Amino acid sequence: MKLAIRHSTTYHYARPVALQLHRLLLFPRGSHELRVLNSAIRCTPNAALNWSQDVFGNLVATASFAESAKDLVISSELIVEQCAPAWPIFEVAPGANSYPFPYSEAELLDLGHLMTPQHPDPGAVVRRWARAFVYSSPTDTLSLLKDVNNGLLAGISYRIREEEGTQAPAETLSLASGSCRDIAALFIDAVRHLGFGARAVSGYLLDPDATLDDAGSTHAWAEVYLPGAGWIAFDPTHQRVGSANLVAVAVGRCNAQIMPISGGFVGAPEDFTDMEVRVSVRAV
Repeated sequence: MKLAIRHSTTYHYARPVALQLHRLLLFPRGSHELRVLNSAIRCTPNAALNWSQDVFGNLVATASFAESAKDLVISSELIVEQCAPAWPIFEVAPGANSYPFPYSEAELLDLGHLMTPQHPDPGAVVRRWARAFVYSSPTDTLSLLKDVNNGLLAGISYRIREEEGTQAPAETLSLASGSCRDIAALFIDAVRHLGFGARAVSGYLLDPDATLDDAGSTHAWAEVYLPGAGWIAFDPTHQRVGSANLVAVAVGRCNAQIMPISGGFVGAPEDFTDMEVRVSVRAV
């Protein structure tokens, strides 16, 4: 399936301001399930783009601006080929089929802090919540992860949240609501408390049931590492497993590392007035 993705972010300022470097995570991560066929990033005013890879292998474009501007527009257009199956079969290594299982010494070294919960857990609220999904020991590893993935929305309501940043998982449990990035962060810390290596993912979601003008959005989900199968996508917001209808752009230890656009300007805080984000993801 080929997907056309358009992503435009517009920043408005009360007066022309000097633009600082902007870090752009807008180029998808290629894999055996995802191939980038065409891509273009445009900035208004014009920017020089310097490409690099971060510690996670994400492709980063650093935009530098020579002129001040009252409006900044950063847009990305992509054509990708997505061939992830809707009902994937994961070839988990025999030694990891039953939970709990030990990662190898090399895997433990490489996973490192991807196994450490990102947020404080006062009163072990998140840990106890995660352990409640372990119905027996041993138990089937994939079934356990699917139970956490599917069971999260039983007590958490999805809501669109415009505020920046990510709620701490304990706060999401307390509020019983959160955005996709909050829900993903809760899932990630929960499975880390269970001893799994997990990482945050940002990218795009195709919604086949949406209208043509709103067929998709930016999205946040998680991946868990299982020996043999590798990194497996878990989308607790939609209770889905596998990469179908997902286009991964960046991975990281936490959501703060994988924001699509981050940058600043020289001026007073009140110089910034508002921003607009428009995303379209559609099959072509």
